[in-house]
Amino acid sequence: MNQLHVKLVAAAIAILIVGAAGGYWMARQQSEPAPAGVTPQGARKVLYWHDPMVPNARFDKPGKSPFMDMPLVPVYADEAGAAVPLDPVVSQNLGIRLGTVEKIVFQPKLAAVGSVAFDERLLEVVPARVDGYVTRLRVKAPLQRVHRGEALADIVAPVWLEAQEEYLALLDAQSDRGVAIRDAARRRLTVLGVPEAVIRALEKEHKTNASATLTAPIDGVVTELAVREGIAFAAGTVLFRINGLRTVWVNAQIPEAQVSMITPGSAVTAHATAWPGAQFKGTVAALLPEVDPQTRTLPVRVVVDNAETKLAPGMFVSLEFAGQDEREQLVVPSEAVIVTGERSVVIVAREGGGFDVAEVTVGADAQGKSVILSGLAAGQKIVLSGQFLIDSEASLKSTVSRMSTAEPQP
Repeated sequence: MNQLHVKLVAAAIAILIVGAAGGYWMARQQSEPAPAGVTPQGARKVLYWHDPMVPNARFDKPGKSPFMDMPLVPVYADEAGAAVPLDPVVSQNLGIRLGTVEKIVFQPKLAAVGSVAFDERLLEVVPARVDGYVTRLRVKAPLQRVHRGEALADIVAPVWLEAQEEYLALLDAQSDRGVAIRDAARRRLTVLGVPEAVIRALEKEHKTNASATLTAPIDGVVTELAVREGIAFAAGTVLFRINGLRTVWVNAQIPEAQVSMITPGSAVTAHATAWPGAQFKGTVAALLPEVDPQTRTLPVRVVVDNAETKLAPGMFVSLEFAGQDEREQLVVPSEAVIVTGERSVVIVAREGGGFDVAEVTVGADAQGKSVILSGLAAGQKIVLSGQFLIDSEASLKSTVSRMSTAEPQP
C-alpha cells in the first residue's frame, strides 16, 4: 500500500512538471513576436515595422524607434498600397470636404509692385566733338523738359569757324574737281558736329558764324547738365544727356518660384496711385538673370507706354501680368495639395469608400488653383479639407487606421 502511494505521488509530480514546461513554452511563444512575414493562421501578415516619422527606415521586428521615443508601427500586407480606410462617421466628424480634379484652360495671373525708371534706350547724348567754350546756356537746370530742336546752349569753336571758311570758299566752285572738294568740305562740317542749321545758313547767306547753337535731338528731360556759361570744354566731353519719356521702364521683383509664369513679350497692365483709375499698357521686356540671394527674387523689366508723360521716374506702380494662352491643364484647389518638404501629395477619395494618397507634381499656382502636371486624372474626387497634417504617406495611413478602428468614447 505504501509502494502504491509512492508511485501515485511520483506520477502526479511528473504531470505537474510536464504541464509547467508546456505552459512556459506556450507563454514564450505568445510573448515573442514572430519574424516579419510569419504570422499565425488567420492573422494579418506583417511586412515590416517602421517609425511613422521616418518612414524610409524599415525593421524586421518590433521594438522602440531609434529615432523617436515611441514604439515601431507594423505595416501589414493588406495595407501596403496607398489605400487609407476611413469610417464614414469619422470622415463626417473630421469635416472632410471633397472636390473634383478639373481640366480647364488655366491662365495664371501674377501681381507685383515696381518702380518707374527712364527707358535707357531713349537716351540721347549731346557731345562736344571739338574744343570750345559756352557763351550762353539756354537750359540751366537738370530735369528740365525740352522739345526736339529746342536750343540748349550757344558755343564758340575755333575749328568750326575754320571749317566754315573753307566751305564758304568752295561754294561757287564750278569744275568737277572743285565740286568734289566742296562736297568733302561740307561732309567735314557734319563730322565735326556743326549743327545742320548753321551749315544751311552759311549756304544761304554766304557768311560764317562764329557762334553756333546746340539743339535738343529729342523730346525729353535733361538728366545731365555738364556745362555752365563761360566754361571751356574739350573734344569728347558730354555736354548734355537727354532721356525720352515716350516709354518708361518699370522694374519689379518676381519670386523665383513664379518665374515660369513670366515670358518676354507678354502683356502687362500698370496702375499708378498718382493717377487713380488710369491704366497704362506695357509688355515684358526681359527677365534679368540676377537672383537676389536674400529674397530669392529675379528682376523683371517692363516697358510701359507713357505717351502722355504722366509717369515719372521714381513713381511706384502695381503690375498685373496677363496669363499665357495655354492648352487645357489639370487643376485642383490649392488647399488640396499637401506639401511635406520632400514631395507633394493629394488625398484621393475612392468610389467604394476609403482614400488613396497620390503623389503629384505641381505646376503654376494662382487664384487659389494649382496646376497638376502628373499624378491625377480629370474627374477624380479629392479631399479639400480635413487632411491630416503629416510628413509622409505612411504616417497618414497608420494614423487614419488607428482612428478608424478606435472604439468610440462614452
